[in-house]
Amino acid sequence: MERSRSTVVVTGFGPFGGHPTNASWVAVQELQKLGLGDEVTMYVYEVPVEYQKVLDLIPSLWRRHNPELLIHVGVSGMATTVTLEKCGHNHGYKVLDNLCYCPDSHCCVQGGPDCIESIVDMDAVCNTVADPQLDVAVSVSKDAGRYLCDFIYYTSLHQSHGRSAFIHVPPLGKPYTAEQLGRSLQAIIGAMLGMLPHTNAKMNCLLQH
Repeated sequence: MERSRSTVVVTGFGPFGGHPTNASWVAVQELQKLGLGDEVTMYVYEVPVEYQKVLDLIPSLWRRHNPELLIHVGVSGMATTVTLEKCGHNHGYKVLDNLCYCPDSHCCVQGGPDCIESIVDMDAVCNTVADPQLDVAVSVSKDAGRYLCDFIYYTSLHQSHGRSAFIHVPPLGKPYTAEQLGRSLQAIIGAMLGMLPHTNAKMNCLLQH
């Protein structure tokens, strides 16, 4: 009997500020070259660094693909590791985007909870990919930064009842190459998909209560 294919959507961000080449999109393009195996259909999207684009795009991605998991990748100028973000935050968005705009409410979803956690166990994923052969350090964080990274993550978590993930990467060459970042995304997302039977059960439990 043929096994059903999983669908995964991965996004990276376009240029902004001091990042004319955004390492997140470069890493996602490297991941696209590598793929996620024969049993996974992957779609990738470059997201403009604009609040309104995020609000328009996220619901459309869920309607179009209904993925098992929607993974967002962003760059952090302060990061020296590949960082798995546990949660997204609803409030505190005061930094202007590429169009010199930020939401008047400074929040993602008016009336939404302050914080939403991913159903993916990021600590478990981090432990799973802690292999010297990966050649990339991976860590876990609870603060995605109150800019477009945090904004897209919360928006996606709210839309999907937690069935989203966010991965921060360092700028290119600080210290990792595009190829290293692509391989790390492949390993991390593979680990996340391997946990989906457990995480889906957790999501169903959350939705019933």
